[in-house]
Parts: sequence; structure tokens; C-alpha cells
Amino acid sequence: MPTGTGMALFAMGLGVLVIANDFTALNVALPAIEQDFDVDVGTIQWTINAYALTFGMVLVTGGRLADMFGRRTVFLIGTAIFAGFSLLGGLAQNAEQLIAMRVGMGVGGGLMWPAILGMTFAAVSPARAAFAGGLILGVAGLGNAIGPLIGGVLTDEVSWRAIFFLNLPVAAFAAAVTWAKIHQPTDGTRERIDYGGIITLSLGLVALLLALDQSADWGWGDARVLAMIAVALISFAAFAVIEPRMGNGALVPADVIANSGFRSACLTILFLSAVFFSAILYVPQLMEKVLGYSALEAGVGMLPMLGTFGAVAFLSDRITARIGMRNVILAGTALLAIGPLLLSIFGSDSGYPALLPGLLATGVGAGFFYPTMTTAAVGMLADSRASLAGGIAYMFQVAGGAIGLGLCTTLFTIRSEDAIVSDAAALGLRMSDQQASVVHGVLAGTESGEAAFSDFSTSVADRVLEVVEDSFVAGAQFSFRVVGLIALVGLAIAIVGVHPKAPEPVPEPASA
Repeated sequence: MPTGTGMALFAMGLGVLVIANDFTALNVALPAIEQDFDVDVGTIQWTINAYALTFGMVLVTGGRLADMFGRRTVFLIGTAIFAGFSLLGGLAQNAEQLIAMRVGMGVGGGLMWPAILGMTFAAVSPARAAFAGGLILGVAGLGNAIGPLIGGVLTDEVSWRAIFFLNLPVAAFAAAVTWAKIHQPTDGTRERIDYGGIITLSLGLVALLLALDQSADWGWGDARVLAMIAVALISFAAFAVIEPRMGNGALVPADVIANSGFRSACLTILFLSAVFFSAILYVPQLMEKVLGYSALEAGVGMLPMLGTFGAVAFLSDRITARIGMRNVILAGTALLAIGPLLLSIFGSDSGYPALLPGLLATGVGAGFFYPTMTTAAVGMLADSRASLAGGIAYMFQVAGGAIGLGLCTTLFTIRSEDAIVSDAAALGLRMSDQQASVVHGVLAGTESGEAAFSDFSTSVADRVLEVVEDSFVAGAQFSFRVVGLIALVGLAIAIVGVHPKAPEPVPEPASA
């Protein structure tokens, strides 16, 4: 392989690494961010959702912009946006600023990712395409796996802000090498961009997530919650009207979504993605707030899931060749449905071993499911739709994860606050709604949580702390069980509707 090509692939790998790392590195730092900004889990989960949702919405548009204006140009613009907002995120002074900066990072990442894929495949010969694709997916898995370790080390030894600052030199190096080594012409394509579809779908998802987030505090019957649900429904209806009129330029073209197999694959991805997102948010929280782990220890504790995910994903094509794509998909889907149900067994008196079965089932299931289902979804459409199909499948993955995480957090908040009030009453203690809503913060060391906890006398402090931990675990258990039931719906859709095409047989070489 020429030196220039090797350096180009290395730069692309760094770009993928920084994007993939950012999906998981921040999760172990969330309790530290809660403490610094004195906020609760319901607020801080938006640092994950804002990034993921924006990334998913920009992804398809980013691919079209890369084809129109040049992959290198769009990559460099995306990298500059990603790095700039990473710097601002590290300097954020409150949760609202941090969430806004994560939106900007999502825009940058959504421009970078499709440009990276396009440049990588264009940099190698067709015979090396499988190697290039494997490199990108392998580095993405590596980034997901080491993210919690990097996040844990930086949070414990420096600050959670260093997670954002680390992006700057890596992004700068990737941009410099790309500028020097990548020279690929544009294809002259000038497709329309579906701005109406992007805006209506994004508005609908954000309104739905806000309704889920605020319903725990305001109640489902509150006029503001109902208004946000109405906005979401109107936005989704507008999206359904706009898309057919955009033709091939639609965010989700009519001929693509009309394919029943592809539609079933995307719906399965939508329902299953809640599992992965909820696990990477709540399992580190349980380890740090209930088991007393440091951020680094929580990062190490996530390795059975994220490391297994990367390793199994790397081997999934070999396993598929032996037992068939549909069997691998169904096995992965079943394990992803079982994973959160196993995680829900964890109790307030459990140790780390109680988390292992659920972590391993989720990791193996995700390793089987995501690469194989994405390959199956792409194979259900014409070759000319391959890039678009991959982008849409990933968009469903991120959207499903964001909605699932929002629902999970709402259920957690409702169940945990109900549990803390009832358990405190059983001890003869009266806890107001305000105290119940903030006292969980004592587990992360927030000011409001410590203040609510200090309202109780020292003679019952230990019992109250036990009640707080028990209610936190109860909320997580309930959320995991609901997510598991949602995943079972995804499994049913996969069983009925996902029937991947058999690969084309390789012709035998002619005999001499």
C-alpha cells in the first residue's frame, strides 16, 4: 500500500475514533457533571441525547453535501465545527451551555462520518474495499470500547472537561493529514437537499423527547406536555406529506421505505437501539452511585459489554458465513432483548457480578445485530442505494436510541420518586415532592441533593441514604424491564419481516 494511502487511512481512522469515542466516553463522567452543575439525571441525559439526535439528523444530509461539494471539503468543515464546539463544551459553565455545545458537536460529527466513509473507499482499489470497510468499523468499535476508559481516567485524574479538550489535537492531526494526502474530485452531482424533511423530523423528535422529559415533573395531563405532543404529531404528519414530493431528494425516498424488508429492518433497529443507549447511560450510574466505583472503575466495568461488542462485530461476518445472516440477526436481536431484563435483576444489595450476565448478553447481541442487520438492510435495496440505505439505517439507530433513552429516563424518574416517597413513609418520614425530586443528587454530591438530605436528622441519615439508593435502583430496574419489552417487539418484527437476501454465489474458476 502506498505511503500516502496508508497515511490517509490513518487520518480517517482517527476521525472515526474521535466520533465513536465521544458516544461513550462521557457516560462515566455524568455523575461528575451532575455534581458540578447541580442538576439531575433527567437533565444531564440530554448531553447524550442532544449529540446523538443531531448526529443522526445531519448524517444523510452530510453524505449528500460531501458528494456535491467534495468529501475532503465537507470533512474539514465538519472537523472544524466538531473541534470548535468541543472546545466550547469543555468551557461550558452550566448544563444548558454544555447541551447546546453537544448539539454543535453532533452537527460536526454528522458531516464528518459520511465524508470519512466516502474518502476511505475512494482511497483504495475495489479489491481492498473490504479491508477499508473493516478498518473503519473496527476503529469505530475500538472507539466505543475505550471511550469509558479514557473518560474515566480523564475524569478521575484531570477533569471531565478534558474529555472535550482531547478532541482538539486528534481532530487537528486528522484534518492536517487529510488536507495533505486526500485529493479526490467531486462527482458533479447537485441533488436537492430535503430541508423540509430534516426540519420537520428533527422538530418532531425534539418535541417528543421534551414531552417525555417534562412529563415526569409536570404530569401527562399538563397543557405544556400536551402541546409538545401535539407539535410532535403535527411535525411527523408534515414529514409524511413532504417526503413523497421530494422524490429522490427526500430524506427517506418513497421507493426505499416502500421496500417491506428494508422497512422491517429499520423498525427493528429503531426498537432495539433503546437497549444499547439505556445500558451505556444507566449501568455506569449504578456502578458509581450504588457500588461506589470511581469513573475509571466504571469505565473498566463497561468493558464486558463494549469490548465484547467490538470483538463480536469484528467476527460477525465469519459467523454469518457459517450459520446464515438471518440466524445471526435473530440471535443478536434475542440477546439484546434479554440483556436489559438480566440487568434489571441488579438490586441495591447486589455486587458487580450481578451486572455481568446482562452486560455480556447486550455486548454479544449488539455485536451480532448491528453490523449484520445493517448489511442485510443495505442488501435489500439496489446497489445504487447502498450509501443512502446505510445512512437511513444509522439514522433509525440513533433516533431509536434517543427516543428510548428519553423514555427510559422518564420512567426512571417517575418510578424512583414514587419509591423514595413510599419507602420514606414506611420509616415514618415525610418527604415532600421537591425533596424527592432532588435528593437522588446526594449520590452524585450535588448541592441540592446534599441540602435535601441534610433536612433529615443524623439519627436517621443512614436509613434515608439506604432509601435513596433503593429507589435509584428501583427506577433503573423498571426502566430496563420496559426497554426489554420494547426490544421483544423488535424481535417479533425481525422474525416476521426480516428475510435477508442470500449472497450471490461466487463462480467457480474455469478449469485449465
